[in-house]
Amino acid sequence: MTTFGIGVDLGGTNLRIAAIDEEAQLLEKITLGSKASRKRDDVIDAMCVAIQTLAKKYSRHGKLAGIGVGVAGIIDLRSGMVRGSPNLPGWIDYPVRAEIEHRLKTAVILENDANVAALGEKWLGAGRDYEDMAMIALGTGVGGALVLNGRIWHGMNGMAGEFGHATVEPEGPPCKCGNRGCLEQYASATAIVRIAREAISSGRGGALNKAAKSDGGLHAQAVYDLAIQGDPEAQKIFRQVGRALGIALASMVNALNLPIYVVGGGVSSAWELFAPSIFEELKRRSMVYAATAPARPMNRRSGASARVKPSPAARKTIIMRAVLGSDAGLFGAARLPMMPQ
Repeated sequence: MTTFGIGVDLGGTNLRIAAIDEEAQLLEKITLGSKASRKRDDVIDAMCVAIQTLAKKYSRHGKLAGIGVGVAGIIDLRSGMVRGSPNLPGWIDYPVRAEIEHRLKTAVILENDANVAALGEKWLGAGRDYEDMAMIALGTGVGGALVLNGRIWHGMNGMAGEFGHATVEPEGPPCKCGNRGCLEQYASATAIVRIAREAISSGRGGALNKAAKSDGGLHAQAVYDLAIQGDPEAQKIFRQVGRALGIALASMVNALNLPIYVVGGGVSSAWELFAPSIFEELKRRSMVYAATAPARPMNRRSGASARVKPSPAARKTIIMRAVLGSDAGLFGAARLPMMPQ
């Protein structure tokens, strides 16, 4: 009989639940909404109904190892509380784990959403040949995670890896976290829209202005589409994304000296547009990267065939796009209960 886990990925925009077996086969995935307009108890109720549905359906064919839940925000692992979540308003000091366990009548493993995405990439994706890695997840906000010796590095109380709130511009725009100039203010989907609106307001919008007035409105995908089509202002926005990521990664590389840094999340689909700016900044700002850069940086879209296998003799610093895409968090969350605790 096979073993399977149920993984939950609760982000600022979407709630997704999946059953995944120990061989990494995705058995079924359910996608729901989690936008701020929905009350948190309604979101938790919908999540638990989906978990129960999948557990009942697949327990006929295998053994349920447990339930892993990745949540956007700062998580206190000991208490199971969401201490703060800029992209989930109203969830501050909310006892997420207790609320889920109360409804399901069973234990669950709670994690930060970027941590589970990194665990998914470590299990099956870009980091599977490495014991140590860092990940930056670009979505509604910007998350981050560290994996050391094959396991998530939580820090003192589970709040390690908040790379999205590292300062890249000291006097930059205010962030919901209370800081100014956070990476999240330049490299998230929300930031892309904000920068585009600023371009429109300053009279530099051009095609962006037309997109904002269209039926679909202005969103990150629309800015990406314009950039691919050659619009200079849209392309400039993604160069800003890359510059901010390069600044943040330069500090990470200098401080951590890890073998691989993975960029994932929905915004990473624009890798070809912003990656060149990442490597430009890294070469200028990180002495460690300058000394350990591979001959050919991973500028292109990465996939299973493009993965870089480690060479102990080479000891190069690899910066690359995640392999699993938006499903990384689901795989990592489902993997949690299948790992030795």
